Amino acid sequence: MRVYGLIGCPVEHSVSPIMQNAAFTGLGIDATYCSFHVIEDNLGDAVNGIKALGIAGFNVTIPHKESIIPFLDSLQETAVGIGAVNTVENVDGRLVGYNTDGRAATISLKNATGLDGRKVLVLGAGGASRALCHALLDEGVDSIYLANRTPKRAESLCGELRKAGGSCTPLGLSKRELAESVKDVSVVVNCTSVGLYPRVDETPFPGELFRSDLVVMDIVYNPLETRFLRDARDAGAQTIPGIEMLVWQGALAFEIWTNKKAPVGLMREQALRALGGGGGK
Repeated sequence: MRVYGLIGCPVEHSVSPIMQNAAFTGLGIDATYCSFHVIEDNLGDAVNGIKALGIAGFNVTIPHKESIIPFLDSLQETAVGIGAVNTVENVDGRLVGYNTDGRAATISLKNATGLDGRKVLVLGAGGASRALCHALLDEGVDSIYLANRTPKRAESLCGELRKAGGSCTPLGLSKRELAESVKDVSVVVNCTSVGLYPRVDETPFPGELFRSDLVVMDIVYNPLETRFLRDARDAGAQTIPGIEMLVWQGALAFEIWTNKKAPVGLMREQALRALGGGGGK
């Protein structure tokens, strides 16, 4: 039996084991997926243990996505560009790091709308935003508006995106700035943690600024429908819940490890059930 896992702190409430084990069972693969609670001071020892035990692959979550890099043997190109890793494959004792965050987000978006030539407003300038913005450039978006509580951080990421050949405008999160930028876009993505359980009544975006012609996505998946998405839906916008990105992150990792097409529908069904959203979708 091959063993896969998740390392992070905390990991107790992750739905990844439920998704991955359902996928292994569904495809008749003799494998199991476990969560490993690893504090920052023990990261190096944990990676050495993973090698010693022959664990075949693992996901990486907060707070280790950047600090894991020195312990890996090589990085896939996307992970190099983003400077963070969320998936690791053990190839004959060599640990190879990948970052599937951006691709998982753009697949979720592309299932709802085209991205080529689009203008996108991204809220937040942290690690998830960085991965998404680089992936958006790869998909041929026309321009990105990057709104962040700290404008200097937005400017820094915009500078990085411009060097990569993209068009990016930094701004703050004031209602005036958001109102001006949203007039020019067709897609809005929340890459902040605002609205995450238990602070479910919070939103990073004024609801009155949503329009019915927008596609709106949230990377927060608990609750399944955040206030941000609810406000967008009430305005008639098309919404994409954060569970879509979560499922595609898991599916892409599964495909890296097994070289088999992931049973995305089954993984989504199990994730929804685990988060209290039922199944069968």
